[in-house]
Amino acid sequence: MLSERMLSTVVRECTRSYLKLKPAEERVMPAPVPGQRYMLYLHVPFCERLCPYCSFNRFPFAEDRARPYFANMRKEMLMLRDLGYDFDSIYIGGGTPTIMLDELCETIDLARDTFSIKEVSSETNPNHLIPSYLEKLQGRVQRLSVGVQSFDDGLLRQMDRYDKYGSGQEILERIQEASPYFTSLNADMIFNFPAQTEDILVRDIERVIESGASQTTFYPLMASPSVEKSLARTVGKVDYDREQRFYEIICALLTDALPGVDTGAPGPHGERGLFDFGSAWTFNRRGMVGDDAMIDEYVVDYEEYPAIGSGGITYLGANLYVNTFSVVDYNRAIEEGRMSMMGKTTFSKHDRMRYRFMMQLFGLRLDKRKFKEDFGVSVEVGLPVEMAFMTAAGAFATNNADELTLTPKGRYLTVVMMRQFFIGVNNLRDQARAALTGEERELIFG
Repeated sequence: MLSERMLSTVVRECTRSYLKLKPAEERVMPAPVPGQRYMLYLHVPFCERLCPYCSFNRFPFAEDRARPYFANMRKEMLMLRDLGYDFDSIYIGGGTPTIMLDELCETIDLARDTFSIKEVSSETNPNHLIPSYLEKLQGRVQRLSVGVQSFDDGLLRQMDRYDKYGSGQEILERIQEASPYFTSLNADMIFNFPAQTEDILVRDIERVIESGASQTTFYPLMASPSVEKSLARTVGKVDYDREQRFYEIICALLTDALPGVDTGAPGPHGERGLFDFGSAWTFNRRGMVGDDAMIDEYVVDYEEYPAIGSGGITYLGANLYVNTFSVVDYNRAIEEGRMSMMGKTTFSKHDRMRYRFMMQLFGLRLDKRKFKEDFGVSVEVGLPVEMAFMTAAGAFATNNADELTLTPKGRYLTVVMMRQFFIGVNNLRDQARAALTGEERELIFG
């Protein structure tokens, strides 16, 4: 649709202008602002094999690289403590955080002993949903997010995941067995693969329902420049013209939010409307996930957060910092008593207002009073073009003195914004990845 194409173009150009790295001079992160809540992000950049669509910092796993890395992440946590930081939540992403379970558990235990941690969220892959792993994670991790992507065996083979993680049926059974171990288990899905038909998508949704997962996230496939060639070679060229239709099918089958959409057959037991929206692309199963459920896009709940580990991205104040993508350089920095920020970008006030606008709408509600309190102007005065566009597109269900909420069309437009923003962040990662040399460059670029 025209509004989607216009929005994609505008967000793409905006991210190109303000997501540009310049060298970071800081040896440590800025100190915390008294009274502000922060979440801590930890990045574990090791995988058994590398997926063709992933733009995050990741390396093939080797124990001699990974074990000292985990030790240095624990040292970096203590550096943050010494700066005065405290955290009530941590999110561990990757890579594959559970790739060395003993090291991960030691890291989580230190975080709980050091900070006021109430909730730990971690990512994992389906092959780690086995009793020996689940028993150690139980109690340490409250929310586990499992990278499923699809239950379709053909798509799994295209993504080089079938041999790694098993068939769709095997993954389904593992999620069913793992779900009782955690407060929340999230099935991480991707939609709009070139070879994905509407029937395949509907079957994926049915299997999510059947899995018993308390939460699911359906990301649109994002063809950022760094993975565009590998995507085209393995799964094909992305067609954004079908994205809205696929998104509407997902919303209709999970939430019954769009009953007029023809989605074909109902779920395996006739289920409809079992989930509520947690964000524009996160869905919480009714009766299983509370109102305070954490979603993968932790930036909705925590606008500012320090990130530790190689490839971590920190957002504090007006500055975004990117840690070195080199594990060697990361280890050296920590062992020398400094942090590993290699680049930064500084947001203008207008950029920060745009960021707040996008993130809160992605979280389904923008607090207009808080916006004016923080920026000194109303959202209408601060972002007149953005407000005019979204209003004309019919994006707002509520627009009063207190808040903005979204119509179904508004939710999809927010998905478009977030898709383009994350592609922009992936471009930022590419800038940092380009600095890799020697063996590490060979491991990534071949």
